[in-house]
Amino acid sequence: MANMADEEHDSMRPGMLVERISVRRVVGRFALAGLLALGLVVALTAWASRRVGTEQAIADAQRITWVSLRGIVEPVLDDALLTEDAEALERLDAAVRESVLGGSLVRVKLWSADGTVLYADEPRLIGQKFEIDDEALAVIAGGPPNAEVSDLSKPENQYEAETKLLEVYVGTTLPNGTPILFETYFRYSGVTDVGRRLWLEFAPIAIGALVVLQLIQLPLAWSMARRLDSSQTERERLLRHAIAASESERRRIASDLHDGVVQDLTGVSLRLAALGRGEQLAPRDALDASASIRASIKSLRSLLVEIYPPNLQEEGLESALGDLLGRLNGRGITTDLDVQLEDIALDPDTSALLYRTAQEALRNVVSHAHATRVRIELHLVGSDVHMTVDDDGRGFSTIDLSERSAEGHVGLRSLAHLANELGGSLTVRSSIDVGTNLVIQLPAPVRPPTTRNPRSDRTAGTVPT
Repeated sequence: MANMADEEHDSMRPGMLVERISVRRVVGRFALAGLLALGLVVALTAWASRRVGTEQAIADAQRITWVSLRGIVEPVLDDALLTEDAEALERLDAAVRESVLGGSLVRVKLWSADGTVLYADEPRLIGQKFEIDDEALAVIAGGPPNAEVSDLSKPENQYEAETKLLEVYVGTTLPNGTPILFETYFRYSGVTDVGRRLWLEFAPIAIGALVVLQLIQLPLAWSMARRLDSSQTERERLLRHAIAASESERRRIASDLHDGVVQDLTGVSLRLAALGRGEQLAPRDALDASASIRASIKSLRSLLVEIYPPNLQEEGLESALGDLLGRLNGRGITTDLDVQLEDIALDPDTSALLYRTAQEALRNVVSHAHATRVRIELHLVGSDVHMTVDDDGRGFSTIDLSERSAEGHVGLRSLAHLANELGGSLTVRSSIDVGTNLVIQLPAPVRPPTTRNPRSDRTAGTVPT
C-alpha cells in the first residue's frame, strides 16, 4: 500500500480527493468569497478614509490656529500681559471670544516660556504656572507648529469638560520681543467627523462597484460549475463502463481457465496418482508428478481468485477475503481476519467494492510494503460497514505517492471515487517504517439473506488464515 498517502497521513476522503461537484456549494463559496472581499474593502476604505480625514482635519486645525494668531490675536497683544494687566487681558479676551472661539475650537491659551499661563478663556488658569514640555519649548524657540491629542489628566487641563481634545500650538512674540506660545484646543469629534464624511463619500462608489462586479460574476460562476459537474458526471459514467468491461473480461478469463486447463490438470493428476499406486510406473516418480501438477493447480486457482472471486457471491465476502489473505501466507506474511457483520447480507455492489479494495490493498502490500503482518477487520458500525486493512510495512511518503501517481498507479483513487459514489469514503494513513492503515466506510444496504455454503458459516471473531 506504499503508493498512496502522506508521510504522516494521506486522506482519500471523497470530500478531499474525488469530491462530487455541487453547483450550489461551488457558487455559494464563490459568493461567500465575494462577501468577504467586500467586507475587507469596506474595512480598508473606512480605515483609509479615517486616516486621511484625520490628517486633513489636523492640517485644517493648524491653519485655523495660524490664521487666528496672525489675523486676530497678534494685533491685540500687549506687553502688559506679562503683569496680568486687566485692560490688556480684557482686550485680548474680547477679540478671542468674538472672532476665535466657535465651532470645534473650544479653548485658547497664551503661555510664557517659563510655563505661566498669560491668558486663557478660562480665567481661573490665568497666572498659574505649570510644567511645560519639550515640544512646546521647541515651538516657543521658533520651531514649526505642532499638534497632538491633549493629555486631559495634566493640571492645566483640569477645567476641561470634553473627553478628548486636539491641541495645536504656534510660537509668537509680544511687542517687546518676548517669545510666547499660542495654543488652541479643538474637539476631537470634529476631527473624526471629517474622516467619517470622507468615508461616506467614497464608500458607496467602492462598495457599489464591487456589488455590481459580484452580480456579473455569479452567473458566470454558476455556468462554469454546471460545466464542471457535467464533465465529472461524464467521467464517472466512463469509469463505470470501464470497470464493468473489466469485470466482464475477468469473468470470461476465469471461466475459460476453470473449464479448460484446471479441469485438464485435475484429470492428469488423478491418473498419475492411480499409476503411482500400480506397477506400470515407479511409484515415487508418479507421486512426484502428481504433487507437481497439484501445485500448478493451486497456482492457477490462486490466479482465478485474483482475477475474479468465485466465492464472493456464493460463499460470501468473509470467505473471499480469507482466500485473498491465504495467498500471503505462502510469502511468509502473518495474516488475520476479523469479521463481525451480525449475520447481515451486504448487497452485491457493496461486497464487490469491499473485496476490490482489499485486493488492491493486499496487492500493494506484496509489491511495495515488505510487511510481515497484515490484518483485515470488517465490522458493522451503526448503519455503516467499516473495513480496515492494516500492515506493518515500510510505509510511504508524499514523494512515493507522486511517483506512483505519475506512473499511472491510481487503483485506490478509483476505488475512492466509487466509495464516494456509494455514499462512503476511503482513507489511507501511512508513516515511514511504521506501516499503512486503510479504512473504507460504506453505507450497509442489505439484501435478503440467502442460503450460504457451510464453509462460510464461520464464527465471528479473529480468524487466522
